[in-house]
Amino acid sequence: MLEQCKTARERWGGVHQLIDRWLDERRELLVSFLELKEACDTELEAVSKPQIDRFSELLMDYISAGHFEIYPQLREEANAFEDHQALEIASKLLERLELSTELVLAFDADYSTPVRCQHFLPRLPAWLDRLAKGLTERFALEDQLIARLHAAHTPQREAQAD
Repeated sequence: MLEQCKTARERWGGVHQLIDRWLDERRELLVSFLELKEACDTELEAVSKPQIDRFSELLMDYISAGHFEIYPQLREEANAFEDHQALEIASKLLERLELSTELVLAFDADYSTPVRCQHFLPRLPAWLDRLAKGLTERFALEDQLIARLHAAHTPQREAQAD
């Protein structure tokens, strides 16, 4: 029994580290977003494709990590704890996350090539406003996922429940 507890702690502790790294990526994404927004506000015509590419790359990496690393791990953890209510909540939250994923993919497509970037540059401030709204909602939904599917199963919570 002690070995199972140790194994679970190691396994879900790894999820905690994965989430911490992902939240660090979120912070880096936000810094890049603010830098790009400031550049747009200062002199839109001076915004370069590499600046947009850096932001877009961080954005796509963050979204991909959520879909292909974080969300599956959170679901696996909820399954391991047989937390069916959490899995139902997760399904609903993940459906809502799809809207911001589609928004991110559309942004990435609009600024994917130098020609497209130049063509859509005048729309960049409006795009950033849309992304700000979409990402704000996304981060709130992801925080709910983490709270419901991971934080609810941490050893501290289990000890408090006893």
